[in-house]
Amino acid sequence: MATPPALATDAVLSLIAPLWQWVIGLLVLVTVVLSARKLLMRGPSRMGGALLMVGGAVVALTAITYLIESL
Repeated sequence: MATPPALATDAVLSLIAPLWQWVIGLLVLVTVVLSARKLLMRGPSRMGGALLMVGGAVVALTAITYLIESL
């Protein structure tokens, strides 16, 4: 019979996973802020389509995150 693997590796991965979520979230936030700034510089003519696109991206990201968390 083989000995069971050490549980310490699972504990380390559990501690690292939230850190990666924070890093990804921070990068997404920076990207959204920079994109919004660039969009505002272009003027109101492109705001409607851009808001629909950003709203769709937020809904899709939320849905994907919920599905991954529920697995």
